[in-house]
Amino acid sequence: MNVLVTGGAGYIGSHACLRLLNDGHAVSVLDNFVNGHQQAIDVLQGLAEPGRLTFCEGDLRERDKVAALLEDRSIEVVMHFAALAEVGQSMGDPLLYHDNNFVGSLSLLQAMDRVGVRRLVFSSTCATYGEPDQTQIPIRETCPQRPINPYGASKLHVERLLADYAGSVPEFAYAALRYFNVAGSDPEGRIGEDHRPESHLIPICLQAALGKRDRMSIFGTDYPTPDGTCIRDYVHVVDLVDAHVHAMHALEPGDQRHYNIGIGKGHSVRECIDTAREVTGVDFEVVEAPRRPGDPPTLFACCDRIQEELGWTARYTDLTETVSTAWNWFSAHPNGYED
Repeated sequence: MNVLVTGGAGYIGSHACLRLLNDGHAVSVLDNFVNGHQQAIDVLQGLAEPGRLTFCEGDLRERDKVAALLEDRSIEVVMHFAALAEVGQSMGDPLLYHDNNFVGSLSLLQAMDRVGVRRLVFSSTCATYGEPDQTQIPIRETCPQRPINPYGASKLHVERLLADYAGSVPEFAYAALRYFNVAGSDPEGRIGEDHRPESHLIPICLQAALGKRDRMSIFGTDYPTPDGTCIRDYVHVVDLVDAHVHAMHALEPGDQRHYNIGIGKGHSVRECIDTAREVTGVDFEVVEAPRRPGDPPTLFACCDRIQEELGWTARYTDLTETVSTAWNWFSAHPNGYED
């Protein structure tokens, strides 16, 4: 199958490319390198069979370029990961987020419409749910979507755009995957996670273990949880990509699918820190800080729908195993991708 991966030089997108190549698909990547890395593409090209991977540097808002890529590569399905995803940044610059995430997705869909590509797997987020009442935990797909930041709102707008378009084009099919906290790296250490700046808990722990940070902070220790710190659902990036592949193969004309992707249970901030210390063997410094606004005590997913409909379940459900794959990458690449 000919697959276009938008944002394929980024963390999740590059892992999706690796899986698709391993499965024998022809992969085309579109990335503007705002958050992606040339070195990730270089690694993928070194692993790909000749002619199986094509890279195009560009932005989704370059509609003519996107349409030409779709047509030239005879694309059959799009995996759409290209987005900005920092909640704090979105609060400070909402126009940037709506332009990049929503307008970029609109441009992609217009290009697909022009060329006649009718299948899309969309990287959405649990941020579309906002702050669910704790009685709604674990979160199901039927939970009201009330985002509390521009990042979550921009993703929800795309979901609504896809539904509107599907209502007018019966052949179009899409799946929106709302995932929770993504962690881990390729178990063989070929590609990994490199965000700048880094805001994800597990990489921050590992950077502290590497001495890249003097210390790390726990934001809030008085939540109504067993150890007083927030609890979140950490899904391994390999499992997340596997869910995208399941969704891609399941799409039939007219499908409008929505799935939560997680492991169905949560781990606290202190659990993540303790696990990182155990895996790395480093007792890095941790300080306590006040709560951050908008951090619910507990968030984790109910993944019954995708299990029942597609047969997908997470394989990496042990936190130590997930952190170990991340450490395998970080310890070998203490400076991340050095492009």
